[in-house]
Amino acid sequence: MQGARAWRCRGLLLPRSAPGQAASRRGSSSQDKDRSVTVGSSVPMSAGGKGSRTNCSRSTPQKVPNRLISEKSPYLLQHAYNPVDWYPWGQEAFNKARKENKPIFLSVGYSTCHWCHMMEEESFQNEEIGRLLSEDFVSVKVDREERPDVDKAYMTFVQATSSGGGWPMSVWLTPSLQPFVGGTYFPPEDGLTRVGFRTVLMRIREQWTQNKSPLLKTSQRVTAALLARSEISMGDRQLPPSTATTTSRCFQQLDGSHDEEYGGFAEAPKFPTPVILSFLFSYWLSHRLTQDGSRAQQMALHTLKMMANGGIRDHVGQGFHRYSTDRQWHVPHFEKMLYDQAQLTVAYSQAFQISGDEFYSEVAKGILQYVARNLSHRSGGFYSAEDGDSPPERGMRPKEGAFYVWTVEEVQQLLPEPVLGATEPLTLGQLLMKHYGLTEAGNISPGQDPKGELQGQNVLTVRYSLELTAARFGLEVEAVRTLLNSGLEKLFQARKHRPKPHLDSKMLAAWNGLMVSGFAVTGAVLGQERLISCAVSGARFLKQHMFDVASGRLMRTCYAGSGGTVEHSNPPCWGFLEDYAFVVRGLLDLYEASQESAWLEWALRLQDTQDRLFWDSRGGGYFCSEAELGAGLPLRLKDDQDGAEPSANSVSAHNLLRLHGFTGHKDWMHKCVCLLAAFSERMRRVPVALPEMVRALSAHQQTLKQIVICGDPQAKDTKALLQCVHSIYIPNKVLILADGDPSSFLSRQLPFLRTLRRLEDQATAYVCENQACSMPITEPCELRKLLHQ
Repeated sequence: MQGARAWRCRGLLLPRSAPGQAASRRGSSSQDKDRSVTVGSSVPMSAGGKGSRTNCSRSTPQKVPNRLISEKSPYLLQHAYNPVDWYPWGQEAFNKARKENKPIFLSVGYSTCHWCHMMEEESFQNEEIGRLLSEDFVSVKVDREERPDVDKAYMTFVQATSSGGGWPMSVWLTPSLQPFVGGTYFPPEDGLTRVGFRTVLMRIREQWTQNKSPLLKTSQRVTAALLARSEISMGDRQLPPSTATTTSRCFQQLDGSHDEEYGGFAEAPKFPTPVILSFLFSYWLSHRLTQDGSRAQQMALHTLKMMANGGIRDHVGQGFHRYSTDRQWHVPHFEKMLYDQAQLTVAYSQAFQISGDEFYSEVAKGILQYVARNLSHRSGGFYSAEDGDSPPERGMRPKEGAFYVWTVEEVQQLLPEPVLGATEPLTLGQLLMKHYGLTEAGNISPGQDPKGELQGQNVLTVRYSLELTAARFGLEVEAVRTLLNSGLEKLFQARKHRPKPHLDSKMLAAWNGLMVSGFAVTGAVLGQERLISCAVSGARFLKQHMFDVASGRLMRTCYAGSGGTVEHSNPPCWGFLEDYAFVVRGLLDLYEASQESAWLEWALRLQDTQDRLFWDSRGGGYFCSEAELGAGLPLRLKDDQDGAEPSANSVSAHNLLRLHGFTGHKDWMHKCVCLLAAFSERMRRVPVALPEMVRALSAHQQTLKQIVICGDPQAKDTKALLQCVHSIYIPNKVLILADGDPSSFLSRQLPFLRTLRRLEDQATAYVCENQACSMPITEPCELRKLLHQ
């Protein structure tokens, strides 16, 4: 292994990936990777040099389907023609493993994961590897987006026993579902610096048949240690940690990791992490008269601007890709996830509220335009993702980014029109190439293209401001803006003729809840009813297709069927904690945007169900899954990290505070306190791991504002006061419309609303804190002054 850096995990010595291989583009956090080559176990394996290299050439896929053909998940269906005897996660597979005394090979991924595609092509379509998996193991496929409980339980093991985690995740289990070897992506063959999947399978088979007893003991010991380490409980703590200390430490940790030049909070790769930006905006509001407050605002706005100018944003079709492989936000990992679009549109809307700069509102509107066009079911639901891989031309093998990249020749042919008034001969194509940094050789470095798929290609990324581009060619700024938009529209129309990336048409309750928030918040901030209508359609879809009236439970998934229909798995996959938490958040945001109390009523009922199914009455906080649904899993976890998506416990803390503000129910405030106390040690040690929960901690310490508008919902003066509230960044508030009906839902929840009156028959606002209300206000400008205090 000369020349390769080796690393050791649990007695297993393996070299790191060679430069240019999978490790060159790994994710920045364990929750977000999908290009890892890691293994953790107690099974000795040789790394494999030239002498042990085995030919595992890929064969033509079998035409006979395996049992995954009966599944609904797009990810599982992608593997339905592998020459592997795949099982879905379930009792049939577990019974077979016990009966035949075979280890379980668990493969977890998702349908738009690039390295999941690679492992399928290289290994799971290979006849010899398929025989090994079918004869010596019980092979199980799991869509991590369908079963986040399975994913989180075994990812905890992989992270604890190897150098990291990611997808595809590969874990070997005993027939009783205890993990004993874990890893991520494996190449099919051994190399000088890497161990191949075939070798791993043969070594594990050997150990299982010849040395099982110590292997099982190690598995039990590791599982017991993980159980102890993953426990999150209040213990003797009755109160949450210090707000001032925790928020200050979280800010300092983010300040120390901020990239001054390009924004973001890591070197590379860089993820959007909207939860961090949300914390910084909240921190700015609480400390806006201090230097740290100004710094927090600057970091968040700068990061959002650099992301929007970078290649992580699709400048042609809008929306954001999953992450950037470099610190400049230039070359992305091209898949587009619904949860990113949902959270980023809220972040850009908040940036507009804070700065007044329409740059941010335009980005938010662009995201929603993309979602409405590409990720929306005609019944109102939202699809999960679009793949980053697609064929450059029909009939060709898919390549990463093929749909999104451009050559100089293509752009010149599509945009040959001369630009009038320029100080030198100039075509529209040349103007666009200058502004977005396109070059003849391509603007993607070889280090970012390990497979050589993007040679000569360009990712559009803003290189100059509109002012600089205009000055360079002696043009007016608005003329340049119009010309560039015209050019991008022509590229968009041309791109329609390319083979499209795969669409994951699975619909998840959690991500749909986030998207309802995205449309509702942005529509309210911008005063655009059509966006709020999209949020209403999304909520109606959830209630019609993902809610079981009889049990009051949410379903986790549904799927786009033929002819615009909606299909479900049988039996249904019931919702997890994040489904309830994110949908409740979406409904609360939708109530404030639409003032339709039916959404608030449904949110209260879902919160009651969430409390019944997931609340830990002994330790505080919520488990990620129901006890019955996760039966057999080695761990029942409470998610303790805000990553690409916020932790469901973090979101729940905010929901409980808001629900208390809407109803006055003390039980929800008590639960919020218990939840924050349960996570206090985690927040105290590494607050930057839970910025959304730290934000909830700060909101709990502050006094929540109840902003009450008394008026006719359809009257202009009522709408003016509502829009005034929506235009201001006030994260720690509830907005209530009191229409004068003493029997209304909110009047029954909050009896003090019956005492508030309109002033001289005009729409009137009251700002209430600690059961005390301000003097009545009828003018939006006066309300604005009060809310800015």
